[in-house]
Amino acid sequence: MGVITYSQEFKSAVAPLRMFKALILDSHNIIPKIVPESIKSVEFIEGDGGVGSIKKTNFAESSPIKYTKHKIDALDVDNCYSKYTLIESGVQFEKIDFVVYEVKFVAADSGCVCKMTSEYHAKEGCELKEDDIKQGKDKALGLVKSIEEYLLVNPDVCA
Repeated sequence: MGVITYSQEFKSAVAPLRMFKALILDSHNIIPKIVPESIKSVEFIEGDGGVGSIKKTNFAESSPIKYTKHKIDALDVDNCYSKYTLIESGVQFEKIDFVVYEVKFVAADSGCVCKMTSEYHAKEGCELKEDDIKQGKDKALGLVKSIEEYLLVNPDVCA
């Protein structure tokens, strides 16, 4: 089983803790409001949002993926850090067994830098190429940008 790791960073004008709250701690409330055309709901099916909790994201009818389930592996609010694993999806991936994500927000200038790392674990005998995962990476970055825009327009949210 091979592992492909992708890291990406982007700057945001939003403070680290606000981005962390919106994307990680309060995502079940915030994300469906911001992108209802893509995500219908986010709910905890196990736990209360702490380490070991399982979060289910239900996508809009038009999405080829109906849902995903992520298990929270690590959560450090003081350092705006989270690690979680995609453990199940409503669509069977041909080449991907599971994906581990790490997200950290670091203060920079008057906002932050978001550092995201994704580890794609290939199924036995499969080889992953960047094209196999590009669409998921692009959607994740688009979601982060949508949240940033929402927080900039709504300064009281996640303050």
